[in-house]
Amino acid sequence: MIRSLLLLLGLIFLPTAAQAAPAKDWSRTMTVTSEGAYVIGNPGAKTRLVEYVSYTCPHCAHFVAEATGPLKSGWVSKGAIAIEVRNLVRDRYDLAAALLARCGGVARFAGNHEAIFAAFPQWVEKVQAYETAPSTLPADAGPDAALIDIADKTGLFALMGKRGISVAQGRACLADGKARDAVMAMRKRALEQDGITGTPGFLINGKRVDAHDWAALRPLLPAPGK
Repeated sequence: MIRSLLLLLGLIFLPTAAQAAPAKDWSRTMTVTSEGAYVIGNPGAKTRLVEYVSYTCPHCAHFVAEATGPLKSGWVSKGAIAIEVRNLVRDRYDLAAALLARCGGVARFAGNHEAIFAAFPQWVEKVQAYETAPSTLPADAGPDAALIDIADKTGLFALMGKRGISVAQGRACLADGKARDAVMAMRKRALEQDGITGTPGFLINGKRVDAHDWAALRPLLPAPGK
């Protein structure tokens, strides 16, 4: 009788093996391609969405603000879509932002990327002021000095500081020739290979789609979670 009671209690307090483990949130997974583009989500997802973006593009800022949440919750977190972010650099300000977005590597990219776009109105206002102000750079200043001056005077260094990236780290990222080559190679691929003429521009599983905002892109995606 006692033995039977102990066995019964043991069965009651045994952990339930049948309980399913929580589903993995793939939106927290970040990888980098051989070309240096950052991928958010399941690298083996059935659908690969390539986003070509420019940090000085207001339409890109609007897309990131409007689409990032729904994409992550409806597709990326479930492993159905992976988003590959590529740069289509339009100007020197865009290049500075692109290089700083990469500061800290794969672990920091998504947060840096979204933070720069979130600050778009304030940052672009400073870019416009910088563009019209007399230059204080020496005539023989190289490209690194120019990008550092831009990042300082347009508030990019201050923005990255809030992300835990020091000015010294930011300066090193702006002077990273390998990163710069990767960013510019993405621009070349966009224009010469992928047929992207404006931003944001999209590829779905390698094919360019006629969409430049969330309203047009949404119907082209698979059903959420598929």
